[in-house]
Amino acid sequence: MATAVSPAPDALPVSLADIQTAATRIAGSIVRTPTLHSQTLSQMTGARVWLKFENHQFTAAYKERGALNTLLQMSADARAKGVIAASAGNHAQGLAYHGHRLGIPVTIVMPKPTPTVKVTQTESHQATVILEGETFDAAYAHARRLEEERGLTFVHPFDHPHIIAGQGTVALEMLADAPNIDTLVIPIGGGGLFSGMGTAARALKPGIDLVGVQAELYPSMYAALKQLDMACEGDTLAEGIAVKRPGELTSRFVEALADELLLVSERDLERAVSLLLQIEKTVVEGAGSAGLAALLAHPARFKGREVGIVLCGGNIDTRLLANVLLRDLARSGRLARLRVRLQDRPGALFHVARIFDEQHVNIIEVYHQRVFTSLPAKGLITDIECETRDQAHLDRLIDALRAAHYKVSMVELA
Repeated sequence: MATAVSPAPDALPVSLADIQTAATRIAGSIVRTPTLHSQTLSQMTGARVWLKFENHQFTAAYKERGALNTLLQMSADARAKGVIAASAGNHAQGLAYHGHRLGIPVTIVMPKPTPTVKVTQTESHQATVILEGETFDAAYAHARRLEEERGLTFVHPFDHPHIIAGQGTVALEMLADAPNIDTLVIPIGGGGLFSGMGTAARALKPGIDLVGVQAELYPSMYAALKQLDMACEGDTLAEGIAVKRPGELTSRFVEALADELLLVSERDLERAVSLLLQIEKTVVEGAGSAGLAALLAHPARFKGREVGIVLCGGNIDTRLLANVLLRDLARSGRLARLRVRLQDRPGALFHVARIFDEQHVNIIEVYHQRVFTSLPAKGLITDIECETRDQAHLDRLIDALRAAHYKVSMVELA
């Protein structure tokens, strides 16, 4: 593990004092979310795991901190004219919510494909939403044009000292509540959260281990700091950290502070979202699960350590969450689809169903296929979707079917 080189006090434009001042400034208007020990996740990973529940903020994400810290430092004239941002997610909602609370007009430019739920949530805070372009880059460019044309103040989602200082308050609270934390695992998209938390944590505990996490599909900061040419594209569960280009300012912080950057797969992210709901009874979005995903993917890296994880957001589409949970059930063997070859004759399905009954397996759905198959005309393929207790229970069912001379195979999940 590489040892980070601490920057000179004046090398980076945000200090511990700036973050402490930001904490005082935003106190009372931000939820002081809990940092709690997870006994079950600790047993699973071999580390002592501490969770910071930033998904408990009013807009369900930490982004409120930096947005509010920025708004409170604006002049009266700038507040009267209003602010503008380009965002399709948590930054938009945090800025809109606190802007409305403070009487500051907020305009948000979003790409046209932004899900309707995110548009309506942002508009619910009385923000003006403009849909422009097919990509974030197009929306960003339009927002910067409107900034000039209308004399608005542009509030960057991550690449600004006031934003970074606000996000750093997360680390102040974590280390106050769990002072034994010796490792922080922090999601990185643009890098604002890591920059702020890393600055505060390294100043308070110089020997702390700072680990950044990115999705494998969007390794922008990882590639930039390692000078690699890596694609940033695809449909990631962690869209909150799916940033194609990291910030210029935040890149300096991450380079100076990070001990290591890790990449996590979509499967790791899905498993982490599912575990947090099942074990901690808390809903997180893909980006919010990235810290736990890193522990699941690299257990040896964190074994025996006091690890702090930020559940940085909880804004996930309910249909997507349902899919994630069902896929996790399938991968763990609790939900399965078995393909069974039968003869197309009376009683065939009854005899198969009897074996399911004997093994105490619940049948959910049955799908027959007589036409689109290479079997003889009297052959029949039946897919049976079923629910079992665990993988061992599923294995017993398959063994029982094969013992009864049925040809059976799993319909695998990708």
